[in-house]
Amino acid sequence: MPEVRKQKRSLRRVKWLGFILVVIIAVVLGCYAGISRKTPAHEIGDTDHEIVHVMIMGVDSRKDDVGRSDTLMVTSIDKTAEKAALLSIPRDTRVAIDGHGYDKINHAYAYGGHELTQKSVEDLLGVPMDHYVIIDTKSFERIIDAIGGVDIDVEKRMHYEDPWDDNGGLVIDLYPGEQHMDGKKAIQYVRYRDGEGDIGRIGRQQKFMKAVVAQVLSPEILPRLPDIVKEVSSAVKTDMSVTELLSFTKMMKTLQANGLEAQMVPGQPAYHKDISYWIPDITDVRDLLASELGLTLTDAAKQEAQAAEDKYDADLPKDLKMLAHKTSGGTKLTEKDKKDEDDEPMKPEEISVMVINSSGIDGAGVEVAAVLQRKGFIISGVETGKTSSNPTTTITTSTRNTDVFYGLPFACVIRDGGSSNQAVVNIGRDYHKKGK
Repeated sequence: MPEVRKQKRSLRRVKWLGFILVVIIAVVLGCYAGISRKTPAHEIGDTDHEIVHVMIMGVDSRKDDVGRSDTLMVTSIDKTAEKAALLSIPRDTRVAIDGHGYDKINHAYAYGGHELTQKSVEDLLGVPMDHYVIIDTKSFERIIDAIGGVDIDVEKRMHYEDPWDDNGGLVIDLYPGEQHMDGKKAIQYVRYRDGEGDIGRIGRQQKFMKAVVAQVLSPEILPRLPDIVKEVSSAVKTDMSVTELLSFTKMMKTLQANGLEAQMVPGQPAYHKDISYWIPDITDVRDLLASELGLTLTDAAKQEAQAAEDKYDADLPKDLKMLAHKTSGGTKLTEKDKKDEDDEPMKPEEISVMVINSSGIDGAGVEVAAVLQRKGFIISGVETGKTSSNPTTTITTSTRNTDVFYGLPFACVIRDGGSSNQAVVNIGRDYHKKGK
């Protein structure tokens, strides 16, 4: 009898371990390889491989507000080849949302929950989603603490008060170098946004995910199971059963060993009427989705992708303003921050600038972006901050480049905290153009 109880306890432990591993990895990585189906040839390529697509959403839910999907990813698992690929979809991606016209893809969740988000993702990528995982982002900090934190090599100085934070209370203050992060520090790292906008942020999220996977798969996770169970149970919603989740744990080590391809939807930043968008390249993203698993689109799938892209391009507003150079799916613009900080200042055309309007003044973001573009700067995005009462206009950039921003036709405080080739302009209520 004791032996039977011991076996039952062991089985329960394995089930909980499998559940926790998969859910946490889904939270930070989106990898899943449960019940799969054979993907029809017209969707991706001529293959008899078993492929699963899982949509992962990090949702910022609030009281009396369903919230928006702050983070959106799709993981594709090829069970036959035991390979996995992760595709990040920028939250500003402009897509057609059923019943709501064209809008940012993160708004789909507010309009119709995960069902409408899933439909929008499927229309963009041209493949069906087999499962979904929804994570409450407010639980992120507690979950990271429950697994004992993570080790991250911070690539540069990161310092500013987060203009996207609801109450303006998140101060990001990180120094470069390898360090162990608790939940409070980790949320600073994954939320930090610089002149690259969502491109750089997504790259950091993917780097962070790999660090969490390494921690979750370590032997040290076992003593923390009770705390993790407590944190995860209320933070995650999924349509996957425990049996399906357990089947994934058998593949996790192999998937990790085979490497995980991490990419972002290729496209180009743009803005329209002081609103920032990511304009996807539909043919490129569908080809990328297949090629990351070593597959090739069929002729029928290529024709379908081209037709979808032609319709999308025809529906773009005529006064849409395209910004930085088009990306091909990677998550970084040209990196120049590894140069010595004592080097000569960079030229404006080498610096990417994110403009955030936190002033409450309509049109201020577009005006500032236009001024900076005329001076030669690369504008990576124009966005609206969470607050409309920021008192002072600030420019955060590397010390070596502060002189490059002097002489602008509006009052501002220039401060250190950014990378060599990036800057963030946060417009405050003191904004007015000289001469007005």
